[in-house]
Amino acid sequence: MSAHPTPRPQISPKEVPTSPQLQRVEGRARVTFCRHGDHTRLDRLEQGGSARVRLPKTHTRVPVAVLLNTAGGLTGGDRLTYDAAVGDGAHAIVTTQAAERIYRRLSGTARVDNRVTVGADALVEWLPQETILFDRAGLARCFSADLAPEGRMLAVESLLLGRAAMGESVRQLTFRDRWRIRRDGRLLFAEDSRIEGDAANILSGPATAAGGRAFATLIDCRPDAEAQLRSARDLALGLEDGDLGIGASALPGVLILRFIALTGQALREGLIRFLESWRAAPLPRTWHC
Repeated sequence: MSAHPTPRPQISPKEVPTSPQLQRVEGRARVTFCRHGDHTRLDRLEQGGSARVRLPKTHTRVPVAVLLNTAGGLTGGDRLTYDAAVGDGAHAIVTTQAAERIYRRLSGTARVDNRVTVGADALVEWLPQETILFDRAGLARCFSADLAPEGRMLAVESLLLGRAAMGESVRQLTFRDRWRIRRDGRLLFAEDSRIEGDAANILSGPATAAGGRAFATLIDCRPDAEAQLRSARDLALGLEDGDLGIGASALPGVLILRFIALTGQALREGLIRFLESWRAAPLPRTWHC
C-alpha cells in the first residue's frame, strides 16, 4: 500500500491579505446651548458612535460640555466630528475629559472636525486638553467657527509630540491642521499648517521650534482684540521661562497667541496659568484631574 500526499490548493497572491482589516472609529456629537432668563441651559444634544458629551454639575451659571471619545484614541481611518453651538446671549464652555491620543497607524489618516457656532452677544470657550501624537501617527484636524457680528469665541488647541517622561520621540509623522473662522459670513482668520516626515528633525531648527515638542495656539475673537494685545503680552511675559515661550499678535477682531515648550508639562502649566488669568476664572475640573 502506497501513500500519495494530497496536493495543497494554490492561493493567488491577490487573495493574501497584506494587513488585517480593523474596525474603524466613527463618532459624531452635537451640543447646543440657549439662553433662558438670566442663565444658559442645554437646548439639544445628539451623539453617536464613539463620541459622547457629558454635562457635569457646576457651581456657576456657565454650563460645561465635556467631550469624550470612548474608543480611547484614534489611528488611521478613524473619524470624529464635534459640533457646538451657543445661541444669542448664551455662554458655555466646551472641554474634553482627557488628552486625545493619536496612535501609530497601519494606513490612512485619522480625521477630527471641530465646528463652533456663536450667536449674537454670546460667548463660547473652546478649551480641550492636549492632543498627543505618537510616532508614525497620521492626523488631519480642522477647526471651523461661524460667529455672529457681536459673538465672541475663545479657542485653544494644543499639541504634544510623544511623552518625554516615557522616552518617546516622533520620527515619522503626518499632521495637517486647518483653521477657518468667519464672522457674519466673512473670513476673519485662516491658517493651514503641516508636519510631514521626521518631526523631531523638522522642529529642531531655530526657525521652526528650536527643539520644542509641545505647542498651542490660542485665538480670542473679540471686537477689541487689538486693544487687548498689550495686556496679553504683559501676561505672557510673566509666564515665560527657559522651558516655555509665548508670542502674541493681533489682527482686526482676532487676538492670537502661540505657545511653545520643551515638555508637555511646561506647556500645560503655562496654559493653565494664562487661561485662568486671562479669563479671570478657573478652568473646568477635568483640566486638574
